[in-house]
Amino acid sequence: MSDSPFAARLQELERQSLLRRHRVVAGPTGTRVRIGDAELLAFCSNDYLGLANHPEIVEAAAAGLRRYGVGAGSSALVTGHMEVHEALTGRLARFVGLPSALLFSSGYLANVGTITALAGPGDAIFSDALNHASLIDGCRLSRAAVHRYPHRDLAALEQQLAGTKATARFVVSDIVFSMDGDIAPLPELAALCERHGAWLVVDDAHGFGVLGREGRGSLAHFGVASPRLVYVGTLGKAAGVAGAFVAGPRDAVEVVLQSARTHIFSTAFPPALAHALLTSLDVIARDEWRRTHLAALVARLRAGAKGLPWRLLPSETPIQPLVVGDNAAALALAEALRARGVLVPAIRPPTVPPGTARLRISLSAAHTLEDVDALVAALRDAAAGRRGA
Repeated sequence: MSDSPFAARLQELERQSLLRRHRVVAGPTGTRVRIGDAELLAFCSNDYLGLANHPEIVEAAAAGLRRYGVGAGSSALVTGHMEVHEALTGRLARFVGLPSALLFSSGYLANVGTITALAGPGDAIFSDALNHASLIDGCRLSRAAVHRYPHRDLAALEQQLAGTKATARFVVSDIVFSMDGDIAPLPELAALCERHGAWLVVDDAHGFGVLGREGRGSLAHFGVASPRLVYVGTLGKAAGVAGAFVAGPRDAVEVVLQSARTHIFSTAFPPALAHALLTSLDVIARDEWRRTHLAALVARLRAGAKGLPWRLLPSETPIQPLVVGDNAAALALAEALRARGVLVPAIRPPTVPPGTARLRISLSAAHTLEDVDALVAALRDAAAGRRGA
């Protein structure tokens, strides 16, 4: 046995069916991927609108490379913030209907940087129990007092807000929850924050591009506007490219620019990708059929999954979680589907609570109705094999 101090940790992860490994994909992402010698029908990607290989966006990226080169060369606050970044931040702010925006290189960096810039020691943060790891880490790193409230429980949250003595208070929540696919009660959260003098910090990673008129996100979907709201959106999911942004009141975004270590001490976002995103925003707003088709795919899957031995969680979004429960059983189901030519990831703790391991089915506008029918057929075949075992 190895005398490495890490060997036992790896063995324990394997014993609990929690060991993770990279899948090496050949070629571009899409609804079909090649891994080794197998071509698989994939339901793994957050490319909800099917834009990651869109020819107009690919051409815009190529044009951006020719104009700006590959890298920004320095952090944004030195010389890395180029004219294309300035154009994109202005477009993003207008797209989501907020006064100001700031770019980050990833959603994780945006959430950690925003929360740690806005909140600090002596403040109070109220965080939904099922928030994404990036929000959780931002809350912890802020050194504010962190209070978790039960998932989407407005009564519990109001009780916690009423009981705090902190002067500065922040409610932090995903809007579309990444592993459950359900949606936070955004209008009620905004009203609650205004009533209690709290700031609302929301992550719309899985709503931006998918929800709202022209894909403008969850604020447009709900018709929410609040002077106490700070919004984080991701550009590597429905937008098909990479990066993220924070948007909100000018003074709040300026504080993030001045204080967010993940912005200050990172090389600026590649300008060619910023150039591609300007075209991506055009396609998102123009192609309403993509969101209409997504809704049809969701309905097809939910109708076809009735009667399966596993439970689909309630979700109207492209995230359709099929709860299996046991870690090993979730892995076994994922392998059974892969043997049938379908790739769906098994999600296990700590990403989801213990005992709720699941297959996270992600739908894309690039899927067809026949693709969903093939997934349902594979699930039914796997269920029949399970009963016959």
